[in-house]
Amino acid sequence: MVEDQQLIRRGLAMLLSTADGIDVIAQAEDGHAALDILSTTEVDVVLTDARMPGMDGVELTTRSAQEYPGLPVLVLTTFDDDALVQAALAAGACGFLLKDTSVEGLTAALRAVIDGGMVIDPRVARAAVQTKETGDGSLAILTRGERVVAELVARGLTNSEIAAQLVLAEGTVKNHVSALLRKLGERDRTALALTLYKALGD
Repeated sequence: MVEDQQLIRRGLAMLLSTADGIDVIAQAEDGHAALDILSTTEVDVVLTDARMPGMDGVELTTRSAQEYPGLPVLVLTTFDDDALVQAALAAGACGFLLKDTSVEGLTAALRAVIDGGMVIDPRVARAAVQTKETGDGSLAILTRGERVVAELVARGLTNSEIAAQLVLAEGTVKNHVSALLRKLGERDRTALALTLYKALGD
């Protein structure tokens, strides 16, 4: 766990210690200290703040991807700045969550990225999933949530995969997909995915 504010770091460690199967085995106040720890300690995942003095979470993610390929990094921050989200994911982060996420949401996210998934807080998904401008006016009727789900349907993800990536209940994703089918007048998911791919693709 990498967090420059000691009280937050200790508080998070205490909360995570109550979750089954999760152990915080090392803590660092910035990226430099984290890399020192990683050189001698085997971990399953790095949970890091985004903005810290010294080496921030984005640079730590970049260095970690270079030096420890395959080690998932989950970024946790109070900032929902689009550029920060994009920089973290471009650096190789496997997820981006805001700090008011529930303990249950955080532990689920940690398990998901350890298992090879990607987790994006729905509130920053607009930045993570870059929607392209399109001349197809039919997409203008979609809500922001439907638009984000539409991007992932177009990429061929299943409801469970979309739910895991966006940290949503699978039932919520199913409702969004039903709304997409209705609004775009498609009879099945295959036709919907093809329509969305054509509308949102290059």
